[in-house]
Amino acid sequence: MKLVFSSSNLEDYLKEVIPTIQFNTPLVQQQIHQIQSQAPTDEERAKIAFEIARDEIHHSFDTKNPVVTINAEDVLLNKEGICFAKSHLLATLLRGMGIPTGFCYQRVLRNGKTLEGGHALHGLNAVYLKEYGWFRVDPRGNKPGIDSQFSIKEEKLAYPIREELGEMDYPNVFNEPLSSVIKSMLESKTSQDLFFNRPEFIE
Repeated sequence: MKLVFSSSNLEDYLKEVIPTIQFNTPLVQQQIHQIQSQAPTDEERAKIAFEIARDEIHHSFDTKNPVVTINAEDVLLNKEGICFAKSHLLATLLRGMGIPTGFCYQRVLRNGKTLEGGHALHGLNAVYLKEYGWFRVDPRGNKPGIDSQFSIKEEKLAYPIREELGEMDYPNVFNEPLSSVIKSMLESKTSQDLFFNRPEFIE
């Protein structure tokens, strides 16, 4: 897939988007320092940050935890978040380490199974490394049937897109999270509300 960028300026993929993408909060800074102490290269740091977002943060739709987290500090504090929150965490950690990161979306079946449940957006990330250019990763979190990996040369994302079921893989790489996504998160009192409030498509 040829990616389509909302900005041609790489610096726009390094900026804070307050309050969603914010580097200088206590837990974010602690996590960044820990990653930097473990790994000397951007590639190694990106992989560790990805695995933190994928593995150490529980997906709220899997755990049924009602908490709704949006920014990285809350995600790290609660160890909970849906795909959007996990992508916000990954972008915050990587941008905070000087690694350009964008926001990507797919349109998938809301319940993963039937058309009757309708569709909803799913969030993931694109990452830029000087040695390789841009590539996409999905920190959604693995479980039976889902095996997302930090893979640079070949995408290994959470969901295979089934176009015959109305699913869509958007090529866009946004430098900010979609406003419709943030709105749905802010207006949801619980993660169960958010399950139904997620936008269905990119407008």
